[in-house]
Amino acid sequence: MKSKLGISVKLCLFLLAGILAAGGAYAQQTEREKRDQQKTRQAQAVSKEVYDKILQAQDKVDAEDYKGALRILQNLNRSDKLTEYERSNVLNYIGFVHYNVGNTTAAIATYEEMLRIPSLEEQIRKQTIYTVAQLHTMDEHYNQAIRYLEEWFALELNPAADPFILYAQNLYQVDRYRDMIKPIETAMEIARKREKPVKEDWYVLLNFAYFQQEDYRKVRDIQKIMLVNWPKKRYWFSLAGAYTELGEDNNLFASYDAAHTQKMLERESELVTMAQLYMQHEVPYKAARLLDYEMENGRVKRNAKNYRLLSQAWSLAQEDEKSIPALKEAARLSNEGELNLRLGNAYLNLGRYTECVAAVQAGLRKGGIKSPDNAQISLGMCL
Repeated sequence: MKSKLGISVKLCLFLLAGILAAGGAYAQQTEREKRDQQKTRQAQAVSKEVYDKILQAQDKVDAEDYKGALRILQNLNRSDKLTEYERSNVLNYIGFVHYNVGNTTAAIATYEEMLRIPSLEEQIRKQTIYTVAQLHTMDEHYNQAIRYLEEWFALELNPAADPFILYAQNLYQVDRYRDMIKPIETAMEIARKREKPVKEDWYVLLNFAYFQQEDYRKVRDIQKIMLVNWPKKRYWFSLAGAYTELGEDNNLFASYDAAHTQKMLERESELVTMAQLYMQHEVPYKAARLLDYEMENGRVKRNAKNYRLLSQAWSLAQEDEKSIPALKEAARLSNEGELNLRLGNAYLNLGRYTECVAAVQAGLRKGGIKSPDNAQISLGMCL
């Protein structure tokens, strides 16, 4: 892949006299019927000798003999008898053949030579400048692409949306993130005015640009739009991240809960975070049910940390009996006695004194208790 964004470059290559349809690409040159209709007009614009050579090259291209086509065209281009008009046609076709065989460097050099022709018609000059910008993008010459696009914008009075996106993509590649914002928003405005769709990847680019500026309000607003049109998991998490940065805790919880409701949470970290958010927002029963279910099904690990969280959730939900099995497992898996002490206190609260004594004593044997004095007090209350 030639660029980080996977830029799709569709060339619009124009043969000036109309060998191909005006505004069409050479990729369409195999449409023989359309081409034949244009031969007469082309013949009137160039000499018969040049015309015949171009037809020979065209036949080679039709047969996919690109080397043969290049030999004919390059020999023709060496002639000092060509008019500027004829030379522009020949160079345009040479550039196309180079591109078609994957030699974008040679294609760029050919089109740049074409642009040096003083009498090159203005519309063709614009189209060629844009083509060179696209080719530089393909070859990862992003600063050169930016320069040509800026030249093109200076000439084009009514640009479509896509060139602004291509410009923003090149700015992205050279880390000019702040400068990306205006062309992307311009592209969106043009698309709306022309009743064209505003594409998902445009919003992705714009979101990235605002994120780099730490403008989390804009990130939040963009994610909301994207979720309406493309309700994908990553956009829920991006929205949640924006809420986190903005300190909008209730909205953070709501966005996570929405993703969970749509069964988008899959990783252990996501599921544990959801449980923690339930507990923070005073819905511990949901946290306990979630952890219990996911530990049973293997998506959340059965370790001391998660068992401890499960026991806390059951306790906060005032389900003391249900908290005991989780706390027992947490204490069993821990190398320190603090969880045994918590288990002892849980037994004490339930009036299960014998089990309380055993748990506290086990904790004292393990050690690692933050407050040994409190442990002794708990033990005394259990006796």
